[in-house]
Amino acid sequence: MKAETHPEYHTITVKMTDGTEFQTRSTWGKEGDTLALDIDPTSHPAWTGGRQQLQEGGRVAAFNKRFGGLSLKK
Repeated sequence: MKAETHPEYHTITVKMTDGTEFQTRSTWGKEGDTLALDIDPTSHPAWTGGRQQLQEGGRVAAFNKRFGGLSLKK
């Protein structure tokens, strides 16, 4: 490997949203820094099975919802 081309790899502490912490190795921050997460697998709906955003209908339904009141009257 070339010297001084790779980032420093060191131990940091990761703090989850529920307050639990664990140690891991990373290139983020400096040795001993704490990374506080805003979203993690214990709180994000993608992992917890919470409410999901589902499209209602397709493109035609979206068009009718937007322009449904318009008509071509003679």
